[in-house]
Amino acid sequence: MSVKKLFQLDGRVALITGGSRGLGLQMAEALGEMGCKLAISARKADELAQAKAHLEQLGLQVLTVVNDLQQPDHIPELVDKVLARYGVIDILVNNAGATWGAPAEDYPDAAWHKVMNLNVNATFFLSREVGRRCMIGRQQGKIINIASVAGLKGTAAGVHTIAYNTSKAAVINFTRTLAAEWGCYNINVNAICPGFFPSKMSSGLLEKVQEAVIARAPLHRIGGDEDLKGAVVFLASEASRHITGQYLAVDGGTCIV
Repeated sequence: MSVKKLFQLDGRVALITGGSRGLGLQMAEALGEMGCKLAISARKADELAQAKAHLEQLGLQVLTVVNDLQQPDHIPELVDKVLARYGVIDILVNNAGATWGAPAEDYPDAAWHKVMNLNVNATFFLSREVGRRCMIGRQQGKIINIASVAGLKGTAAGVHTIAYNTSKAAVINFTRTLAAEWGCYNINVNAICPGFFPSKMSSGLLEKVQEAVIARAPLHRIGGDEDLKGAVVFLASEASRHITGQYLAVDGGTCIV
C-alpha cells in the first residue's frame, strides 16, 4: 500500500463529540478533507448549525446531532442517529470536555461531578456503545480520546484545575486499558494530549499564563488552527495500524521541560 493510501480515509464514518467549535471542529475539518463522512455532536443547536454550514462550505458531508453526553441515557440515541444516516461508525473521536477552576479545598461537588461525568464517564459510555455496536463485530475501528498534557502533571502556581487534570489522567489510562482489551478485535485506541490552544474553554486561563507557556515551550508557541489535524488523521488512518494504547502530546514540547 502506498503511503498516500495509508493516510486516506475515503468513505469512513467519523463521529466527533464536541465537534461544533474549537479543537473538535478543527479535527472534523481534517478528517473530512481526507475523505470521511462526518457526524458531529454538541449540546448547542446554534453552534452545531454554524459548524455544519462551515463544513458544508468546504464540500464535506456532515450530520449534526444535538446531544448532552452528561446524560448517559442519551448516548444510545446519539449512536442511533449516526447509524440511521450512515450505517456504521469507523472512527470515534471522544473530544467533548469540560473544566472548572477553584482551589481544591473550595472545589464545589457539582463542579467535580460535571467534569468527571463529561471527561471520563461519557468517554467510557460512548466508547462502549460504539465498540459493541459498530466495531467489535466488524473486527475493526479507531478510537481517539482527547486527553491533555494536564493529565501528565500537576498545575502551575495559581492554577486550580484539579478535576480537569485528574480526569485527563484517567482518560490516558482508560486509553491504555481499553486498547489492551480490544486489541483482539483489531480496534486501535489512542489518545491525543493537546497543550494550550486558544478555545472557549481555555480562554480565561490562557489570558493569565500564555506568555509564560510560550516562554517555556521549546517551540515558543501555543497551538494553532492546523496543529491537531495531522495527529488526528494519523491516528484515524491505517498509517497508525500498529499503534495502540499510546498518547501523543501536541504541545510545542511543554511536557518535556
